[in-house]
Amino acid sequence: MARNAPRHDIDESRLEVGAAEDAAAGMKGVLVSLQRSWEQMGVSRTTRTLPLLNQRSGFDCPGCAWPDPQEADGDKRKAAEFCENGAKAVAEEATTRRVGPDFFARHSVADLADKTDYWLGQQGRITHPVVLRGGDTHYRPITWNEAFDVIASELRRLNGPDEATFYTSGRTSNEAAFLHQLLVRSFGTNNLPDCSNMCHESSGTALTETIGIGKGSVSLSDLEHADLVLVVGQNPGTNHPRMLASLEKVKHRGGRIVAVNPLPETGLMRFKNPQNLRGALGRGSPLADEFAQIRIGGDLALFKALGSLLLQAEHDRGGVLDQQFIDECTHGYDEFADQARWVDWDEVVEATGLPREQITRIAEMLIDSERTVACWAMGLTQHKQGVDTIREVVNLMLLRGMIGKPGAGVCPVRGHSNVQGDRTMGIWEKMPDTFLDALENEFGVTMPRHHGLDTVDTLKAMKTGNVKAFFAVGGNFASATPDTRGTERALRACALTVQVSTKLNRSHAVPGRTALILPTLGRTERDPQESGDQFVTVEDSMSVVHASRGRLAPASEHLLSEVAIISRLARKLLGPEHPIRWEDFEADYDVIRDHIAAVVPGCANFNRRVRQPDGFVLPNGPRDNRTFTTKTGRANFTVNIPEPIEIPEGRLLLQTLRSHDQYNTTIYGLSDRYRGIEDARRVVLINADDIASLDLADGDLVNLVSAWSGDQGVTEERRVERFRVVAYPTAKGCAAAYYPEANPLVPLGAVAERSNTPVSKAIIVRLERTTGPEQDL
Repeated sequence: MARNAPRHDIDESRLEVGAAEDAAAGMKGVLVSLQRSWEQMGVSRTTRTLPLLNQRSGFDCPGCAWPDPQEADGDKRKAAEFCENGAKAVAEEATTRRVGPDFFARHSVADLADKTDYWLGQQGRITHPVVLRGGDTHYRPITWNEAFDVIASELRRLNGPDEATFYTSGRTSNEAAFLHQLLVRSFGTNNLPDCSNMCHESSGTALTETIGIGKGSVSLSDLEHADLVLVVGQNPGTNHPRMLASLEKVKHRGGRIVAVNPLPETGLMRFKNPQNLRGALGRGSPLADEFAQIRIGGDLALFKALGSLLLQAEHDRGGVLDQQFIDECTHGYDEFADQARWVDWDEVVEATGLPREQITRIAEMLIDSERTVACWAMGLTQHKQGVDTIREVVNLMLLRGMIGKPGAGVCPVRGHSNVQGDRTMGIWEKMPDTFLDALENEFGVTMPRHHGLDTVDTLKAMKTGNVKAFFAVGGNFASATPDTRGTERALRACALTVQVSTKLNRSHAVPGRTALILPTLGRTERDPQESGDQFVTVEDSMSVVHASRGRLAPASEHLLSEVAIISRLARKLLGPEHPIRWEDFEADYDVIRDHIAAVVPGCANFNRRVRQPDGFVLPNGPRDNRTFTTKTGRANFTVNIPEPIEIPEGRLLLQTLRSHDQYNTTIYGLSDRYRGIEDARRVVLINADDIASLDLADGDLVNLVSAWSGDQGVTEERRVERFRVVAYPTAKGCAAAYYPEANPLVPLGAVAERSNTPVSKAIIVRLERTTGPEQDL
């Protein structure tokens, strides 16, 4: 039997700091996976569930979007085709713990607001739809039909559709995402913010401009057969651990790996693959051949310097650049090269914190490599110049012709299962007219053409009262977004908030005047409908679309699938005379996929192709045949000028990050063992030299204060209190803290240029020493 949920919340005074582990995964990872699974699911349920994870006849991991091995590439899936954090994600969803009407009767909303996301998530699966009406102190049970009546009534009461916004997270299936955007646009708005706005929007913006598609250009086989892999601004050992097995293959085939990161991450240094004896019982495999410990925000300067070195090498010795590719497939080379040849090395060293000799070594590795893959994640995207930085990565790849050849390309590593599929299915506030035309032709319903609101603009509109209704399918909007306290005030000011969820999170504790929680099925669960058990589909980080089939009995007989929730709400909101037959979608998901095939590019014959063992790969012009649907019809070189981040004396540049025991805002536990931190989360990691220069000591309690000058020139201060200083080998002048605890420090107006992504990786902070009893933490 699984254990009951913990009664007590986090006790920050129990912090233990020890040595960081010297290798990722290994038998320790296996044992932790089993322990967490047994705690949440029990032994029997664990043995029935984990063997189905990421298998062709099973269900897709609800965690990260890392791709599965493909038969077409000669790869077979392992019996345990999952990682430690994937097992934790499944255990969280398939838990036997329950949150029913009795729970809500015991706990008021005010009580829930006092709890952390960790405590809320540990309580278990929500079993009944519940409502909080004006004046209520507790959520109360409500029937599904009544819930849809309440939502439809509140939405019709608005002055117009644009006063509502409809959020999605990456856990949503392709089928649910397609219906969600169809409902929202049929209602009359393009207000479709999603979690992409806060993570890889900078990648999509940069890649669409430079290579014509907002996705990566590599397959899993390309990555594993590369001569050189750049791993920049990411921590695969925690965020997508199965990537480590692919990097191990790179090493075993003679390839090399460069890690660029402000922190030394254990997973990039050594990997103990539990699937083989060397990893399970031995020392494992060393991974990074070069660790470039860059200062936060120095990546653009680094890539410009590397490009300059390649141009200089071409001048000195020739044969470095792929001149044929540049001439035939690119635009803007001369303008780029004229600017890129001139680099101030003093500025480069200052911005990056890297010695010139190391940058030169990396440039030689690029020159020697015939097949290079560049991977990145939030360490590049969540910066003011995130788009420019990724454009500069593309410049580097174009110089060597590393787009559209086997074993080479660009690889933005998506962090959440099906976050890429959401966008493919139309979850975007700026979908092109071609997509909207296809929707109109398929369904005979006029689609709104004015652009909608992304996440940051949604928050601004909620604060001004221009958005009064908030509907979320998945996610934890309150904790995932910047300016946490402002976000919570904005949610509470709404007339209506609706959360389609599997488990409790912070967003449920900051409700609007009328609030509903609608419990839904998880990936692990059977989905019986009128035509029989249904399956759904997802798209991984490398554009492979495949099926996912849950096998467990639903956590409650009162749950509905996301497809059913959206379909029933659409019938109630849009009325029985609406030309779209919403009831057909709920009865048989094949009907949805037939419509997807008619509307979404690359999805022809969807139902047939997705039933193939590995699904199918969406077309990708840069990867498939070096075609680029940009304005110039070619891959575009760009000119990007680094803007130094001015850090006042006595301040540090802070990045937010995950612990090893969390996934996005879901906190699985309190062990960040790869960094040697146990049983606490309110910590700030700082270089020992910086601690001394600030006249602090390891273990001191501090308040973190960020200051930002907004558009009106008014300096805004935000603070989080009582964080423990932990000496850690970060880059000098830099610091790190976990999110969501540090999210209140991120100003709503501090966003990446052109992508509007919150700048969560470069927050200027000062530290105030504080005192007080440890138990008050």
